[in-house]
Order: sequence, then structure tokens, then C-alpha cells
Amino acid sequence: MKALRLAGVIRESIVDGPGIRLVIFAQGCPHKCPGCHNPATHDPEGGYDSDPQQILEAIRENPILQGVTFSGGDPFLQADGFAQLAREIHALGLSVITYTGYTMEQLLAGIDEHPGWRKLLEETDTLIDGPFLLSEKSMLLPFRGSRNQRVLDPRASLAAGKPVEKDFSI
Repeated sequence: MKALRLAGVIRESIVDGPGIRLVIFAQGCPHKCPGCHNPATHDPEGGYDSDPQQILEAIRENPILQGVTFSGGDPFLQADGFAQLAREIHALGLSVITYTGYTMEQLLAGIDEHPGWRKLLEETDTLIDGPFLLSEKSMLLPFRGSRNQRVLDPRASLAAGKPVEKDFSI
């Protein structure tokens, strides 16, 4: 697996999806949402290169993890690399949640131009899509920052050719 450009890793989080999760923050984001929680992740030249094998080793060392969350920045800027990592995470029996500022409609429309997008969608169990909108900000939504962001089933969305919502109970 090739190196991923990252802004950081949190080894245990309870705010980035259900259960205890390792969170990987991708470096680089084209959306640059006003009010973004992680503005330091916007510059694709920022952050550092990380060896996915080291991330997998950290995951293997923690028996209480229930899954891994890809956040950002935007993981879809490095979709091939994140898809490969997600495949290895699934082999360990863990779930994968991916956050993106793209909407599912944008991802589906760009899938032919960006083949890695399909791969990452196929390896993602739950997708949180859409840009953070400051005017839609809500502290009451589990695992989302603004009301426009949706919780989707990416595989079902690929099959249907349109967004398919997913139950995302705490």
C-alpha cells in the first residue's frame, strides 16, 4: 500500500461514529467549508505521509476498537489508498465509516472520472456525505455537524444509483 497524506490519527474516539473507533484524518480538502472543525486539513501539501501498515498495526494492537473512521480533509481525494486500507480493516472484522464533503449525487456523477471513488464507496459501511454548512449547524445530530449531512448506505446507493439512507443509531 502506498503512503497516505494525513493530518493526524486519534487512536480512540467515541465522537466519530458508534463505539470506540480509531480515526484517520485525511490531509487535503477542496470544499473549505466556512466554520470547518478541521481547517488545518484543507491544504493538500500540509500534514505528513503515513505508512498504512503502521496504522494497521495500531488497529491490531487495540482489541476494544469497533471500527475505523476516515475523516478529513476529504478521504475521497486519496480514494484508492483509503479503499485499500478499508479492505484491510474489513479483513480484521471492523467497520469503516467515511466522511466526505461531496454529496452522494456528486460521487455517483464523478465515478467514471474517478474510479477510486467507487472502490472507496464499496469498502465503506457508512457514509456521511455533504459539506458542513454553518447555517445548518446542529449540536443535536449524532456524528454530524450540520443538518444537510446525511447518513447513507454507500453500497446500496451504488446499486440504486441514488442516495440510500441508513439507520445510524447510537
